[in-house]
Formats: sequence, structure tokens, C-alpha cells
Amino acid sequence: MANKSELESVFDSAIAQTRIRAETGMKTATGEDAQSHLEKLQRELLGERENAIAAGGVNREWLQKTVRWVADWAPETDLTLIAALGRIARVALGPKP
Repeated sequence: MANKSELESVFDSAIAQTRIRAETGMKTATGEDAQSHLEKLQRELLGERENAIAAGGVNREWLQKTVRWVADWAPETDLTLIAALGRIARVALGPKP
């Protein structure tokens, strides 16, 4: 079971990154505006944050699906969102036995 304050912190950081990327006009890997992707990611992170805090961990399936989805559209030159999701995984899922 993950620490509640750590979960809050990593989710808040990931949510902040979506906002920062939206403010800077992030483009997708194909050069399109990433705004709709960032808005969807932010909504999902906000919803999953509450679920993860209540459960003491993150839904592994949701996290895997989300990482693959972000990797599909995020530019290779900006790994910040993937890194933020990785921090969620480390805190929420912990090390493999």
C-alpha cells in the first residue's frame, strides 16, 4: 500500500505537468496541437488520483493503458509526461518482488 502523501504528490506533479504543457502550446509527435490530449490526460489523472488515494494504490491496467496512450502522441523530445507517469508507477506500484 502506497503512502497517501506520496500518492498525492506524484499525481499533483503529473497534473501540473499537463497544465504547463498546455500553457506552452505543446505539439504532438505529429506536430498537431496537443491541447485535447492534455485535457483528457488531466481529467484522467484527477479522477485516478482520488481512486488511488482511496485505494492506497493505482489501477495497474489504467496506468499501463495511459502510458502507452501518452507515448503514442507525446513528442520524443519531451518525456516529461512519461516521466511523471513513471513516478506514479514507482510510488503506487512499488518495486517488483
